[in-house]
This record gives sequence, C-alpha cells and structure tokens, in this order.
Amino acid sequence: MNNKINEMLNEALKKLQTAELIDIENIKVEYLGKKGKITEILKKLSSLAIEEKKEIGSCINMAKIQLIQAMEAKKKEITNKLLEEKMKSEKIDISQSFAFNFPKGHYHVISKTIEEMSDIFISLGFDVSCGQEIETEWYNFEALNIPKDHPARDTQDTFYLENSQNLLRTQTSAAQIHIMEEQKPPIKVIVPGRVYRNEATDSSHSAIFHQIEGLVVDEDITFAQLKGTLQLFINRLFNQEVTIRFRPSHFQFTEPSAEVDMECVFCRGKGCRICKGSGWIEVLGCGMVHPNVFKAVKYDSEKYTGYAFGLGVERFVMLKYGIDDMRVLYENDLRVLRQF
Repeated sequence: MNNKINEMLNEALKKLQTAELIDIENIKVEYLGKKGKITEILKKLSSLAIEEKKEIGSCINMAKIQLIQAMEAKKKEITNKLLEEKMKSEKIDISQSFAFNFPKGHYHVISKTIEEMSDIFISLGFDVSCGQEIETEWYNFEALNIPKDHPARDTQDTFYLENSQNLLRTQTSAAQIHIMEEQKPPIKVIVPGRVYRNEATDSSHSAIFHQIEGLVVDEDITFAQLKGTLQLFINRLFNQEVTIRFRPSHFQFTEPSAEVDMECVFCRGKGCRICKGSGWIEVLGCGMVHPNVFKAVKYDSEKYTGYAFGLGVERFVMLKYGIDDMRVLYENDLRVLRQF
C-alpha cells in the first residue's frame, strides 16, 4: 500500500512540473477532492487493522502535505512569472513626456513687478532689505517725526492689534529706522513689502497693498541725485523716456518733500478720464531725510544727508499694463492672471 501511495504522489508531482494555473486546480480535484485518489484510500482505512491503519494513514498524510506544498510552490512560481512578464510589457519610459499637459504656473503680476523694480534698483547699487509687517508706534510714527496728535495716528487709518500698542505698518518707511539703527552710513537700500491702511476698497485704493521704500544716506547726498535716480528708474521700468515732474509737497519725515508725477501713459499727456484731464498721474512721494529722523537714530545731521522715496507697486502695475481698476489684481480671475 505504501508503494502505491508513493507512486501516486510521484505521478501527481510529475504532472505539476508542466502544469498551468488551471491544471493545478484539476490536479487538486483529482487527488485531494471528495472523490480524489488520496481520499479514496483514506476511506478504505476503516477495514484495516489498527497497526496497518496507523502506518498507511501516516504515509497518506505525508503524501498529502507534500502534494499541497508542491501545488502552492507551483502556483507562486507561475504567478511570479506572469507578473514579471506583465511588468516588462507595461514598462514606463520616464524619458517620455508626461501624458497630461498641465498649464505651468507663474508669478503674479504684482510679484513680477516687484522683482523687476528690485532688479533695476540693484543695478543702481541698492541693497534689498525685508522689513517687518508688525511694528510699534515708535518705528511706524514717532521715529519718523509723526507726533501723537498727527491725523495719521487716528485709528480710522491704522490697524492696531487688539490689547496691544503694536500695529500693522501703514508704510514701509518704518524699515528706515530699523536699518539706520543697525548700521552706519553709507546706506543705499530698498525695502519692498505689504502695508496696511484702514480704508475702503475701490478702483484705486485697498486696505492691503504693496510699497517699495528707498533710502540713501551718506555725506553730501543731494536732491539732484534723488531726481536722477527716480528718472532713471522710471525710464527703465517703462523701457522708454518718460517725462516726469516734481511738485512741492509735505511729508513729516522728509524736508524738503516732493510728489512725483509722470506723463499719463494712457493719453500721452493730452488729458483723459484716468488722469482726470490733467495729462499727469501721481506715482510716488520723496524728499530729503528730515533732521529729526536722523536725531531719532542718533545720526549727525550736520555730517550726513540722505533722501528717501516710497512708491506704490499697484499704481505702477496699473500704469505699466494699462489696468484702470486695482481690484482686478486681487480677485484671482484666471482670465486676468493669464495675460501676465
């Protein structure tokens, strides 16, 4: 009987050598199914003597275990082979272009313009500094010669932080004081960044907008140098000769002070709705650093002079690209953003 069992096992193992997955299931049924060959032998054990029953039963169980293990090994072998063939046939060539054509992102027109402006000033020898958006009254007002009773200190113009003397800066000019406290002249720096003012939003105003502050301090700095720098900057930004004019004005932290107008790019100085018929558009404020500002940072105003200017980035974006409503710069309308 044992020899018969071994012959049957060898027969099954031989079939497994060339079997496919479906053949393995057929072999399982043929030998281990309810009417299988091994099952038929197990049914005949009841008629045998106890000693013979133990011997043959043990032999059958060993054959059964070997056959099951052999079938599982063959299944794994066939499955791995099929998987390997599938991976070879479906190999991805990563050097090929991706199937989906996603649109590329790019700088927002405001960020793009800030970078362009900064590059111009860097080419003129300016450094770039990052100011802080949360300031104290000292840096935002008092050190800039803006006393406590000045209208700009009114809470209707300034965002004060709750239960604090700190505020969101209303101008990048606050960075002047930090810079002059930290280093001695010569200084030649610009400070781009966001500023905040508590005012209604319309086509030309926003509670959050961007400025670039400029500061130059050294011995023998003159207003003529300020005029030349701003003229060169505007010409390069608009890539053409632009007519500008300086009008006397008043800023607490500069003396003398001036506002700069440029010829309206929409009507070329003839007068239109944008320039309100004047042919000119105001673009920035500037002036010579006030002696009281030097006093706040312990500079010798008899030895040093300097000039400062502040320009609104959004104003220049609107002029450069012919935009007549500031609000479109913040609405994230893809029809607008894709144009830049």
